[in-house]
Amino acid sequence: MSSTLPAGLGEQVTAWSAQDPDPDTRGELASLLDQVVAGSEASLTELSDAFAGRLQFGTAGLRGPIGAGPNRMNRVVVGQAAAGLAAYLLDRGLGGGTVIIGHDARHKSDVFARDSAEILAAAGFRTLLVPAPTPTPVIAFGIRHFGCVAGVVVTASHNPPQDNGYKVYLGDGSQIVPPADGEIAARIEDVAHRDLSDVPRSDDYVRLGGELVEAYLERIVSLVPDEASRELSWVYTPMHGVGGAVVAEAVVRTGFTGAAVVPEQAEPDPDFPTVGFPNPEEPGAIDLALALAARTGADLVVANDPDADRCAIAVPIDGGWRMLRGDELGAVLGDDALRRGVQGTYAASVVSSSLLSAMATAHGQPYAVTLTGFKWIGRVPGLAFGYEEAIGYCVDPAAVPDKDGISALIRVLTLAAGLKAEGRTVADRLDEIATTYGVYETDQLSVRVEDLTLIAAAMSRLRAQPPASLLGEPVQVVDLADGTDELPPTDGVLLAGAQVTVVVRPSGTEPKLKCYLEARVPRTQAVDLVTDRRRAREMLTEVRAQMSRALGL
Repeated sequence: MSSTLPAGLGEQVTAWSAQDPDPDTRGELASLLDQVVAGSEASLTELSDAFAGRLQFGTAGLRGPIGAGPNRMNRVVVGQAAAGLAAYLLDRGLGGGTVIIGHDARHKSDVFARDSAEILAAAGFRTLLVPAPTPTPVIAFGIRHFGCVAGVVVTASHNPPQDNGYKVYLGDGSQIVPPADGEIAARIEDVAHRDLSDVPRSDDYVRLGGELVEAYLERIVSLVPDEASRELSWVYTPMHGVGGAVVAEAVVRTGFTGAAVVPEQAEPDPDFPTVGFPNPEEPGAIDLALALAARTGADLVVANDPDADRCAIAVPIDGGWRMLRGDELGAVLGDDALRRGVQGTYAASVVSSSLLSAMATAHGQPYAVTLTGFKWIGRVPGLAFGYEEAIGYCVDPAAVPDKDGISALIRVLTLAAGLKAEGRTVADRLDEIATTYGVYETDQLSVRVEDLTLIAAAMSRLRAQPPASLLGEPVQVVDLADGTDELPPTDGVLLAGAQVTVVVRPSGTEPKLKCYLEARVPRTQAVDLVTDRRRAREMLTEVRAQMSRALGL
């Protein structure tokens, strides 16, 4: 064996297996070793990659494919993360505090959550473990509700079925940001130099009953005024995820007409058999929901992602069904909050449309732009409403300072039912917004790669030779790596012109380079909505081509 494996790899595998409590991943390693000895180059590549480094803990926590080795999601990596988190909290003087742990329905999620509960309980924390797969926003709600010092959610959100993840929140109810992520990572690294078998465990943790979901539902009910219209025909899909049961109960308690639920996607299924990617934004993901809506004559389609922190909707427009872009629903929900007189700061990420800024300013409300991710949006002081274009919405920041696809769903139902009672639709509201503020069209150029060096090379090319103009108008180029007055440093480039804005950045969770595009036709140049929207879409098509050339992709 030692003559076949690279130097030291055999010893690493042996040491890892000795501390791994999971027979599945121990068996996986044994099988890979056997195949390597038999001459399998593919198995050698897989084994080498599994031990090529550590799965990095950052502001997204951990996320990666399930499997054996330090570069995968498994019980050893999760145990080290839990022990590192415990050490960080103890160092901050938070020992004895409450930590809530939740999980989705992905492969191994319940096991990873239980391991975390045992390790944190042994470290002296009052540890609350959910009894079943639970939506991520419900756990985020529970952090403030139970007065926790931290929260953990085992989830990979809308990643492919082979992945899992580990998301960490602090006591403010928001996801971690620097420097907390680096400090936790350093403590995880300390634990990784020890044998995980030596990390204490305890079963002295609290397994929650129904009190968490009950409290969350009470909060949801408070979001719908007594006088609100509730009659609506709609289709719902939880996308094989964990949102279905909580959404159904929320709808009953708020008095809305029940949804026609897509039967093939109604129950949690970690293999996500009906979709290529379990993300409502991906092509084809909501096709079953759209087909059901067409058969039932529905007014609206609503989809959650598998951990129910995101929300997407589709509506009839121009004789066919169309899913709204994340920016469009963000505008509709932001407009709704402003119409209701919600006071405070409105916020969106730097890659989202600038329309919300114009809307907030028109209503005399402050606006903030943040880096991508709700770890930033949720921390905006005095937040009234926040969103990011990746179908994430924070409509009740006092209770959940994070994206919440369930409260957003209830807000959508309230809005759509109210419009229906007036003989209007969500499409009509979109037209009204465009007539009031001008046309803001957004799109995205997204390139998935196998070799991550291609992304770094494209960013280097853009920084070295950025376009001086787009669509024939000069653009200001801002390297976001240097930071701005509003934003801390991040790996991205902003190009801003009078009628077009582009932000280029690597994805934080997937091997993708993303180009976020916005084209605007201001009211001062308006002809009519059909003409203005066509013009804006033509601008997007051209700027997409120009950015493809600039990036060399």
